[in-house]
Amino acid sequence: MKTLLLTPGPLTTSDATRAALNRDWGSRDGDFVAMSERVRARLAALAGVADTHEAVPVQGSGTFAVEAAIQTLLPRDGRLLVLVNGAYGRRMVEMAHRLGRAVTALEVAEDAAIDPAAVALVLAQDQAVTDVALVHCETTSGLLNPLEAIAGVVAAAGRGLMVDAMSSFGGVPIDGRAAPFKALMASANKGLEGVPGLGFVLVERQALRAARGTASSLSLDLHAQWQGFVANGQWRFTPPTQVVAALDAALDQLDAEGGVAGRHARYSANCRILVEGMARLGFETYVAPGLQAPVIVTFRPPAGDWFDFDEMYAWLHGRGIVIYPGKLTAEPSFRIGCIGAVGPDDMARAVAAIATFVAERRGVAAEPALARA
Repeated sequence: MKTLLLTPGPLTTSDATRAALNRDWGSRDGDFVAMSERVRARLAALAGVADTHEAVPVQGSGTFAVEAAIQTLLPRDGRLLVLVNGAYGRRMVEMAHRLGRAVTALEVAEDAAIDPAAVALVLAQDQAVTDVALVHCETTSGLLNPLEAIAGVVAAAGRGLMVDAMSSFGGVPIDGRAAPFKALMASANKGLEGVPGLGFVLVERQALRAARGTASSLSLDLHAQWQGFVANGQWRFTPPTQVVAALDAALDQLDAEGGVAGRHARYSANCRILVEGMARLGFETYVAPGLQAPVIVTFRPPAGDWFDFDEMYAWLHGRGIVIYPGKLTAEPSFRIGCIGAVGPDDMARAVAAIATFVAERRGVAAEPALARA
């Protein structure tokens, strides 16, 4: 029975994706160069921005891509407005501080969506703000922020929008024409169902051209990285060759599933089975249903002294099911992911296992309906 990584990433991967890791590639070889260019084009096309944006990959995790975008695309004399309702928004604020850039945070509660009207008000009051940063799906809680509405407000104010779409890209529809952005940051190992080691940024070509010399880092300079691809299709520094190959294979599988729409439908089914099954077991979701993304769900611990997360984690881990601790700042929680190469049957297996754990700890027999959840 396969191990289920029901986490924010790395995720459960398919046999086909893992098989793509088995070949060695020369980083300067023509076949690898062609594959890199193909992957870059496919990533831009997924957001409908192939005509206006470039996909610039970066070696490392998604956080590397976010930091590369901020330091390359935020003018040194600019100011970044970060919209914060979780840990990943706060991380962007810290990045800007570390880079010595001016930054302002508009922060709301972790179970509240960013209000586009509040963003419009800040932009009207602070003309020094040049760029706005938003986490699309705040993985802290699993909350989905209103990307299109916020993008419209930012565009109307004449500012640039940077979107951290780390856990949503590939699994939640994003249309760069309906939600215009200056940059979108994501990684291979979440909704795209690749493996860790590659982040990327979709950047407006005009913004890339204007960013020459802005970055303070050599290796995280998106303009220089892009120029390397323009010159000869090659990475400036050693690329994660097998990771690129696995992503190419994962993109084939995304296409076969019906694209982002098809994947979103599967993730939504996974999420529904999880939330409904956990509710029957007495677990309450942290995020309201209308704000919940079909990516990862945060649960509050149930009432009573019988429940211990570490105990449940170890119990599930011993049965090939890996979940995730919570990341909320205000209260205890834990998270279960809905993404990766898993389907409704896998989610039902996870819910059934949790039902057995709950029954054992409470000293009651598991209800048949829960055992089949």
